[in-house]
Amino acid sequence: MSKKHKSKIRVAFVGCGRISRNHLESMLALKKECEVVAVCDVVPERADAAGRKTGAEVFTNYDEMLRSVNCDLVSIATPSGMHPDMGEKAADAGFHVLTEKPMAIDLKSADRLIDACDKNGKLLFVVKQNRLNATMRLLKNAVDKGRFGRIYCAHVNVFWQRPQAYYDMAPWRGTWALDGGALMNQASHYVDTLCWLVGDVAAVSAITGTLARKTEAEDTASVSLLFADGAIGSVNATMLTYPKNFEGSVTILGEKGTVKIGGVAINRIDHWEFAEYDDDDKIIEQCNYTPPNIYGFGHQPYYENVFAAIRGDAVPGTDGRTGRKSLEIILAAYKSAREGIRVELPFS
Repeated sequence: MSKKHKSKIRVAFVGCGRISRNHLESMLALKKECEVVAVCDVVPERADAAGRKTGAEVFTNYDEMLRSVNCDLVSIATPSGMHPDMGEKAADAGFHVLTEKPMAIDLKSADRLIDACDKNGKLLFVVKQNRLNATMRLLKNAVDKGRFGRIYCAHVNVFWQRPQAYYDMAPWRGTWALDGGALMNQASHYVDTLCWLVGDVAAVSAITGTLARKTEAEDTASVSLLFADGAIGSVNATMLTYPKNFEGSVTILGEKGTVKIGGVAINRIDHWEFAEYDDDDKIIEQCNYTPPNIYGFGHQPYYENVFAAIRGDAVPGTDGRTGRKSLEIILAAYKSAREGIRVELPFS
């Protein structure tokens, strides 16, 4: 941006459900940089609770909020299928846009959202907070320094538990129209992790199944990936792990290094071995942490980047085009599983 934004960033927040706590607490911790001026949810009790927490004006109608509020950024944490339409409306109203992952559940609506922000000269941010976890930053450093040499394999596992009650609590969960399944929802960040660490994906083969949950979309999936540089990868995800969340991990195998970041949500370095020493090797234990939940601590630094980008002091860490990459891979996996074929990328 050519003109620097010097005052506090004013944020209007919509979608006061499960993930809203991470967003609102992150913004409250950054009160020197931002102000939550409005909160919105179709459930009045949730909107009121968020209003009490933030001191913001409360709305139950999104269109009314857009007409009434004076803000810089609209932050959207509603069901995934609602992100594109809400984001377009915000951009057309003259606001920057932030959406939770995934940014959409189909490429056409994702592209519409990107185009709307471009047309209106507004920034589009897609939340990928796992990139900012201490463990992941250390792993990214190792990749960027070339410590692995050639990367041969990259694998992620998301072995979590979502009981039937989780889906019954909100009728949109597990639906194709608003949510998707284990890949689209819970494993979305992990697909992004592979793109971020290894690069573009050239082809996808997948098997999915709805084995135990009464949902439209899958509760379990296994995806094989061929990266553009020839590396081979996989994504394994299930919401059926007994009796609770067990593992969220990424493993990178290269000619000069082997690393596994494990724990319940890539929060612990389980193995770290390279052919050559680097000073990063001394801080492995410092990077391990115990997260309060699977979301970790990445939302606050994510918002720090968002506010810096709006002020003109930084570029977005993950924008709409970044968010589209992982969405494209997941949709290719769904097509592969549905049709029993290998799907080449780019995919549309």
